[in-house]
Amino acid sequence: MALDSGTQTNALTSSFTNKKKDVATEKENLWSAILNEVQTQGSTKLPSNKSVLVLGDNATGKTTLIAKLQGVEDPKKGSGLEYAYIDVKDEYRDDMTRLGVWVLDGDPGHTNLLHFALNETNYAHTLVILTVSMTQPWGWLEQLNHWIKVLGQHIDGLQLDAKEKEAARQRLATTWQSYCEVGDDLDPGSPVKRTMRNNSIDEDDLLPLTEDALITNLGLDIVVVVTKTDYMTTLEKEYEYRDEHFDFIQQWIRNFCLRHGTSLFYTSVKEDKNCDLLYKYLTHRIYGLPFRTPALVVEKDAVLIPAGWDSLKKISILYENMHGVKAENPYTDIIKAPPTRKAVSNREAEVQTEDEQAFLARQQEILKQGDQVRGESPLRSQGGGVGSNKSGPRTPGSATGQSSPKKIDPKLTPATPGGEGVLANFFNSLLHKKSGGPGGAGSGGPGSPAGAGRAANGTDAMMTPEKLAVRTDAAAELDRLSRSVKKEIDLSQSEC
Repeated sequence: MALDSGTQTNALTSSFTNKKKDVATEKENLWSAILNEVQTQGSTKLPSNKSVLVLGDNATGKTTLIAKLQGVEDPKKGSGLEYAYIDVKDEYRDDMTRLGVWVLDGDPGHTNLLHFALNETNYAHTLVILTVSMTQPWGWLEQLNHWIKVLGQHIDGLQLDAKEKEAARQRLATTWQSYCEVGDDLDPGSPVKRTMRNNSIDEDDLLPLTEDALITNLGLDIVVVVTKTDYMTTLEKEYEYRDEHFDFIQQWIRNFCLRHGTSLFYTSVKEDKNCDLLYKYLTHRIYGLPFRTPALVVEKDAVLIPAGWDSLKKISILYENMHGVKAENPYTDIIKAPPTRKAVSNREAEVQTEDEQAFLARQQEILKQGDQVRGESPLRSQGGGVGSNKSGPRTPGSATGQSSPKKIDPKLTPATPGGEGVLANFFNSLLHKKSGGPGGAGSGGPGSPAGAGRAANGTDAMMTPEKLAVRTDAAAELDRLSRSVKKEIDLSQSEC
């Protein structure tokens, strides 16, 4: 019995020891799992070494576009090579980072600054935006070809490892081959979906590149952005653009994007078209964040073509509405630049100063000829003096200082209201004219003392019978006029 009890005790002890080991092992595995999870989450955080390079001619809206993506309402344009950043947030991981943005001036003289924005260090972490403006669609051919050439020459000049270059090109080709339409059942925002899209693509499932796709592969993600699409209405009104012109422009730029493996966005900061979608697409291509918006080709001013979606067959749909033009026509033959207007320079004209001695000599000549320059006054030349008759030249019989007597206007007759007042004043001046002598007051006849005074003064004595009759008639007319005026005043007061 003692042996059996000892055996049982040893068995219990060993069993307890094994349980303790198992618990310790489980704790160790738990901590290992937590550490692995933290490490995994740390490795999936948004990187901070990504950047965007914006290229394009001046006045294509580069600064305004980046300010819109930043959420800045008052953009300020610089010169040379500008640097800015865009805040990027991953809502699913509650993570945030900054996306660096380089904006190169459109002046060809600043292309030597490209090595600061795109070099061997950040080549694999850079996305390029090429901008063209709808305000000048006739310049797209030259502008896009120019910047693709500048970008290609710059990349060729970088001291990149051949394997790194090839890996970048293969990555871009895989992006095109692995593109799939959105709308599948798996939530694209989940970390699982994000990982599957980036790392779990079987090469056997890749489709071959479509015809004419990625003929020029620079190994960089490129997005062609057409800015200021709200200007289309102005093109229709002022330059008589029709839908077939816009279809021709769209099919040309889509063919360009297909050959160079780029995406295409039509945007308008003024009308806020596709700006938010452009921001989401950039974060999708750079950080792998979700982007569920399909291609948009219905609205002519809000086109969106993701990289890998387009093909020659899809582009050919635009040909159905192009009746007056053909797709094979040269671009500059259909989209012609308008007649050039004289450009108004914002710079002030440079003033060339005159030599001091030459200026003084010229002023001396002017002073010498001062009398000839001034000449006579026009008033003096016409009238011969201040008191001259301005109505016209004098007649030989006219005396100096005399003027022709004023004629009574024939329209001012007694029948008219204005004529009555004039006549009344005239007759009053005749009847009540004072005599020059001391006894000349009064209006008596020739036999009265007053009449004697007038006779002595020689006024009435010298008047002929005809003049006296006129004077008597004038007095009668004056009385009639006075009575008529008084009657009219009484009538107007009674009516009031």
